[in-house]
Amino acid sequence: MCTSIIEIARAEGMAKRGDEWFPLSQAVVAYDHARHAPLGDVITLDFINTGLEPGARAGIELTLETAKELRAALDRAIAAAEFEEAVVRGKGAVRLLIPAGFFGLRSLLEGLHLGLDGGGQLRVLLLGLV
Repeated sequence: MCTSIIEIARAEGMAKRGDEWFPLSQAVVAYDHARHAPLGDVITLDFINTGLEPGARAGIELTLETAKELRAALDRAIAAAEFEEAVVRGKGAVRLLIPAGFFGLRSLLEGLHLGLDGGGQLRVLLLGLV
């Protein structure tokens, strides 16, 4: 049965089809029955360019568990990349997510006078405070 679960996002990058690379315009994420993999329902990722012929796509089908592992890996890679950009390359402030119970940690961090990006801001977001 079709689930009608679909998300579309703007995509900027490149994808490979055969021996050729093409620019991306969209990424489509869906949950539906597999069309190619010998599996039941799967998460499908289609990377496409709507300005090119219909074959300008790169698609994958993943089990739900594999998709969760991929999401976790992406989260880790994105966090490391943001740290690299902010701290190592000095392009922004570091954001630390801290549970609301750690009130004293904010004072401690502010008291350390951390100039992580050459004197830039250290932002601490206290979750759960309203």
